[in-house]
Formats: sequence, C-alpha cells, structure tokens
Amino acid sequence: MIRKKRLDWPWHLLTLSILVGLAAGIWYSTSLISYEWRWNRVPQYFAYQAEETQRAADFGRVEALVVEGDRARLTLSGESAGQQVVDVDRDSLQVGQGDDVAEGDSLGVTRHWAAGPLLWGLWTTLWISTASGALGLLLGLFTGLCRLSPNPTLRNLSTLYVEVVRGTPLLVQIFIFYFFIGTVLNLSREFAGVAALALFTGAYVAEIVRAGVQSIARGQDEAARSLGLNAAQSMRHVVLPQAFKRVLPPLAGQFISLVKDTSLVSVIAITELTKSGREAITTSFSTFEIWFCVAALYLVINLPLSHLAGRLERRLGQSD
Repeated sequence: MIRKKRLDWPWHLLTLSILVGLAAGIWYSTSLISYEWRWNRVPQYFAYQAEETQRAADFGRVEALVVEGDRARLTLSGESAGQQVVDVDRDSLQVGQGDDVAEGDSLGVTRHWAAGPLLWGLWTTLWISTASGALGLLLGLFTGLCRLSPNPTLRNLSTLYVEVVRGTPLLVQIFIFYFFIGTVLNLSREFAGVAALALFTGAYVAEIVRAGVQSIARGQDEAARSLGLNAAQSMRHVVLPQAFKRVLPPLAGQFISLVKDTSLVSVIAITELTKSGREAITTSFSTFEIWFCVAALYLVINLPLSHLAGRLERRLGQSD
C-alpha cells in the first residue's frame, strides 16, 4: 500500500497568516491610541559613542598642534607639571597652537563606542542566571538525593526546605534574604539575589531529580549492587545517568524559567535587563519599542538554551 505524501505547505501558509495577523493586530492597537513609533531612539541603548573630555593639567601654552586624519595631538608646556601630550578628536578641538591654557581648561573630547544600558542589563541577567543556575543545580541534586535517603533527619530537613520554598513567592524570598539575612551577614545585593534565586531553583530541581531517580526501575540498582557496587557507586554510575535523560526536558524548562525570574531581583536595586528597560523608557519615552527589544533579548537567551537541550536530549536518546 502506497502512502500519499502529506502536503505541509498549506499549514506553513496558515502559520504565516496567523503571525501576520497578530502583527497587524498589534499595529492596529497602537494606532488606536495614537502611538508614534520611534525606533530611531532605540540603538543608543544598545551601543553609543561616549565622549571623554580632555583637560589641561596645568597653566601653560599649546606648543605644538599636529593633525592626523580625524585626530589632533596637542603638546602643552606647563609651569610645574612639565610637558603634556593630549590626543583629541579633530572636530572637537577647542584651542589652537600658541594659545594659553589654564588648569582644567577643556582641550577637546575623545569618542569611543560603549555598551548601552540594555547590553549591560543583558550581561547582568546572563551572569546572574548562570551563577544561580549552577548553584541551584548542585543544591537541587543534593536535596533530591536527601529526599530519597533512608536517614530520617536528611529526609525531613530536605522535605521542609522544598515545601517552604515552593510554598512561598520568590519575590517574598528575595526580600527576606536581602533585608534580613543579607543585613545580618552583611551581604551584597548581588550575592543576596543570586542566593535567593539559587535556593528557589534548587527546590524545584530537587523534585525533578527525585522524580527522575524514582522513575528508574529498582532492578537497575539491584543489578548494580549484585555486581559489587555500593549504594553511592550504583547511584552515580547506573541510576543517575539514566535519570538524567528523563529529567532533561523539565530541567531545561526550569532554567528557562530562571532566566525570566531574574527580573525580580530589580526590587533590590540590581540593574538587570528588565530594570534597564524601565530606565530606558523613562528617558526615551519609547515604551513599546523598548519592551519589544527586552522581550527579544530574553528570547536570544532562552531559544538557544531550549535548542541545546533538545539536541542533547536527542543525542542521549540515540545511546539507548
């Protein structure tokens, strides 16, 4: 029996039509409120040309002025500081050869490209996500194994930690950790934010790890023990590698959620991506443009993470 080849292009066309319709709906919604799009204001919040004013270090005179392309080199002779050589941009030059200058006088400016607030916010989000994710993974792995431990103390304490963290909002935990624990231990806001996110993530990772380990048939552990492995060796070499394949999708989802949860640390004055976006809006008045850019930057982080997790899952699946 010959199966007919399924035509996918009508469905792709339907998908494209839906996306175009959504974009048109957003555009129409903004037109109803008479919103004027100003995308030209956005690039400066990614990168801009910073200006640094060059000043005379002492009272003196401009002995030499050499122009090379877009740059100008000034040689100043001072009364007490000796000779001073300054490079400035040619179009910003404010003195000429033979002019007298006083201490602190502006000679010109030098320009260089600098990262804007959105890029700095993106960097802050990245390193906070990475640090809290790594700590949360280690904490969650340890806690998840403790929940399966035959030791009542380890099992009860790990259960208490998981239930308390999962039963309270992350925002409240950040406030408690920073204003109470952070004040007592004199912790920086960055350390407090990373620690609060790591504790929150660890509780969810612990449940993922516990469920993954319990999904492995007990015969796997018994077979490993019969070969002479102890409990720790059996868990490390036999049970955990199999459990990791099963928990990879929920782990990836948890870490993607963690990236978005970093926006909450702005309440303790950490300027991550969302807070940088709010600050950019106050100066540019380009509300929709900035928020669309912030959303796109979160996608830049999360889409590769999701794709990497999918590829790793397929690669591990081929080894079964």
